[in-house]
Amino acid sequence: MQLSRIFDSSAWCLGDWLVCGQENYADRYVRAIDAAGLDYQTLRNYAWVTRRFQLERRREMLSFQHHAEVAALDTREQDHWLDRAEEGRWSRNELRRRLRGTKPDKKAAAESTSVIPRLAVARERVERWRAAAQQADVHLENWMVLILDRAAEDILNTKSK
Repeated sequence: MQLSRIFDSSAWCLGDWLVCGQENYADRYVRAIDAAGLDYQTLRNYAWVTRRFQLERRREMLSFQHHAEVAALDTREQDHWLDRAEEGRWSRNELRRRLRGTKPDKKAAAESTSVIPRLAVARERVERWRAAAQQADVHLENWMVLILDRAAEDILNTKSK
């Protein structure tokens, strides 16, 4: 149990440092890769999850990975699932299983979502995306939304400087 707490603390600390260093350290990812020995994408994931959960919203009883599982959801849904995971003392895998098992209310989903047009994309690209999603253990559609959210956040954060 102690090692998992150290991992969680490290993930949050690295994510916080990367987010806070955004304005002052253009080379923060290079520094973090050298210091932590982690790859760029792992560090980007830490920063992304950290941005989605301000300090006061982080659940001490749940792991960083619990938070990562719900990070793509809106704030209300994040809190709902984290509450359930805390109350049920769910593992990260149990939270993931329950998230995948839910079916959204069709009426609510229709009111809160938009359909984007279909895209014609080379099969090789789709297979590469599918492999990346599988490696991240996320459904392709969810992976695409995560990646698009990250890209939008990066661009919007860069433009706001």
